[in-house]
Amino acid sequence: MAELLHPDLSYKLNGILFKVHNELGQFRSEKEYGDLIENYFKESGINYEREKILPVSFENDQQRNRVDFLIEDKIILELKTKRFVEKEDYYQIKRYLEALNKPLGILVNFRRRYITPKRILNFS
Repeated sequence: MAELLHPDLSYKLNGILFKVHNELGQFRSEKEYGDLIENYFKESGINYEREKILPVSFENDQQRNRVDFLIEDKIILELKTKRFVEKEDYYQIKRYLEALNKPLGILVNFRRRYITPKRILNFS
């Protein structure tokens, strides 16, 4: 049986995500969810970087890609507020995991009635 990556931090993170969704509901902007998540990170003493810019991919790259949150330099958290999470959203977080060489990402869509944070692993 495989071991769960960062179980304690993931548990805390999921608790914060559910708390935020319970407080704000499902029809807010991504920034509003991010702001409240950031407040809870501060309260909980969780180290994070918000809007972390990815390293350049090629010459003259404009550094357009940003990770919503990099938590404890271990987990990438990507927030969505869309009707449906699409394959492109999974590919996006996979690219972020590879670019930052991190093993675990969590993708959460706040627009749903019930959130279901998805763990995405980087095997490269």
